[in-house]
Amino acid sequence: MSYHLSVMLDEVIESLRIQSDGIYLDATVGGGGHASKILEKIDRGLLIAMDKDDEALHYAKRKLKAIGGNFVLARGDFANAPELLDELEIDFIDGALLDLGVSSHQLDEAMRGFSYHQDAPLDMRMDRSQKQNAQTIVNEYSEDELTDILYRYGEEKWARRIARFIVEYRPIETTFELVDVIKRAVPAGARDRKHPARRTFQALRIAVNNELDDLSQNIEDIVERLTPGGRIAILTFHSLEDRIVKNTFRDLEKGCRCPEGIPVCVCGGESMGKVITRKPIIASNRELEFNTRSRSAKLRVFERRSR
Repeated sequence: MSYHLSVMLDEVIESLRIQSDGIYLDATVGGGGHASKILEKIDRGLLIAMDKDDEALHYAKRKLKAIGGNFVLARGDFANAPELLDELEIDFIDGALLDLGVSSHQLDEAMRGFSYHQDAPLDMRMDRSQKQNAQTIVNEYSEDELTDILYRYGEEKWARRIARFIVEYRPIETTFELVDVIKRAVPAGARDRKHPARRTFQALRIAVNNELDDLSQNIEDIVERLTPGGRIAILTFHSLEDRIVKNTFRDLEKGCRCPEGIPVCVCGGESMGKVITRKPIIASNRELEFNTRSRSAKLRVFERRSR
């Protein structure tokens, strides 16, 4: 098993301002690229690394052990981070990283069913212990439910037509069978240069793994566990994720949650810190040449205020 290069590795590490005795959370460890660089810099600190994918944890463990032993690996994702910190009796951390979306390894391993370029059973589960997969959604959800998923999570303008064709051609069991149905549904003259199945596969993956559910609250929960001056860095790979992160950081900086138009704050909300990245950091031209996954990546950073 192999993992591709970590996206914006130098930019992420620089954004976190790592201290040698700090405690850092990588809540989506994946191939361990970012985590390895963090571990190299915290000889007197602690790295807490999480992932829903057992294969990722196995690979990351071997990679991190070659650097040092001051790390903890745990199965789960950023939604479980506060609970894990409580179990470890850690009140606050000095930094956190969330690398959202599917990993390069998951895309490249055909049998995981994430890619529309490789034929495989429709799966798309990051956590393979969960019951629901893409095949369940495609074959059991109603046309209205499928339309909603494709439009909401894929921003697919042909959502209704694709959903209707999916229902008509069910059962659909493999990625290529689904691709064929999508190509039947989307008129050739209406396609852009990108693959016609791209948005549908994105939508199904997000729905299968509940990637956007409670994301904003999960981010806020982690920010609350940052030390003063501690930072959270988040990598996103599509507009839906990036919009949530951008708006969440803005709200955390503003503090007040009162409806617009109220002249005086009545909610008592306080700013939790400041947005470091008014505009997202994107990959350099040099990285774009050798790391294709970085093309759609955006990095946003938030810093916790003094208490």
